[in-house]
Amino acid sequence: MANSETPLLDELEKGKWPSFVKDLKQAAGKNPMARDLIHQLELSYKDRIGHWKHGGIVGVKGYGSGVIGRYSDRPDLFPNVQAFHTMRVNHPTGWFYKTDTLRKLCDIWDKHGSGLTNMHGSTGDAILLGTTTDHLQSCYDDLSNAGFDLGGSGSALRTPSACVGPARCEWACIDSLDLCYNLTMTYQDQMHRPMFPYKFKIKISACANDCVAAIARSDLSVIGTWKDDIQVDQKEVLAYASSINIQKEVCDLCPTRCMEWNGKELKIYDEDCTRCMHCINLMPKALRPGKERGASILVGGKAPIVRGALLSWVIVPFIKLEPPYDELKNLIERIQDWWDENAKSRERLGELIQRLGMRVFLKAVDLPAVPQMVKAPRTNPYVFFWPEDLKKEVK
Repeated sequence: MANSETPLLDELEKGKWPSFVKDLKQAAGKNPMARDLIHQLELSYKDRIGHWKHGGIVGVKGYGSGVIGRYSDRPDLFPNVQAFHTMRVNHPTGWFYKTDTLRKLCDIWDKHGSGLTNMHGSTGDAILLGTTTDHLQSCYDDLSNAGFDLGGSGSALRTPSACVGPARCEWACIDSLDLCYNLTMTYQDQMHRPMFPYKFKIKISACANDCVAAIARSDLSVIGTWKDDIQVDQKEVLAYASSINIQKEVCDLCPTRCMEWNGKELKIYDEDCTRCMHCINLMPKALRPGKERGASILVGGKAPIVRGALLSWVIVPFIKLEPPYDELKNLIERIQDWWDENAKSRERLGELIQRLGMRVFLKAVDLPAVPQMVKAPRTNPYVFFWPEDLKKEVK
């Protein structure tokens, strides 16, 4: 493709970073859908508006999600992207693929679509960008025969995702891979048949480093942690003292200042520790997570779409996570039932909790209030009680 055809997009190829434009041009050389796509994108930059429109609901038999309909509003100029639907393919937990599996996926997409992919979408799915309505069912059939399934989209449970966990990370406090797979298989109906007021995301990180950014992006976050004391090797701490300033880089940067360093020994007041792992990341040979491991459950994270961005906050400080994970599943279902019953259209869980209050949420899902749930100090001096609690006090 000559550069003169897309002068605005050509600007995105300049600089030291890789550009998606280069990949688009490569695909445009062999696929007419990709060719029209790049010219429509050039027009969008020129007109400063997107040239996509919503033209109705499309999907495959038996599923209400997994396919996102997309149509060009300039089919007269770009007939090959008149319909340019996206398919979300449920990813393997932790994004582990065999080479032949990836080739199989790409071959199916070259047969039915534009050949363009996004590996991966923000939810975690493998995103197949651009196919026509008449190819949707046959593409899904080929994907299904190859062992793939569609992920979630629309007002449904989105495809759960997890970090690589114990497969490759020594800090894993839970088996994030097994938990994610278990939840994915358990909640197929909620994923494939939209039934909620809006999207609901579950993301799992095996430690507090949160490599899938669950706290910022998911309605329900599962974060691996530990309950007992940090394991300390004082000899290794002393060895680190020759390469880093332990007082300045470790103790002074601890968010709760729960550590003391006297030049010979590191003292940790574990009762004040929030398990953030800052110290462990800096001195991995000297410090390790405790032995009594489980997870913290948080709720309410989301991006700034209908309202502003929210970070998740703690509702269960510590829970043991062992198959078949019934305690966690019961909690998830209580939360979803309350949200489904009370949320407005397109209102995420965190927004509903903000609107009705944390105490209403906790009462509905039968969780006790604990200090770890406090997201910010109270802004007024008033304390309120449920009437039934007052009656109990009188008795």
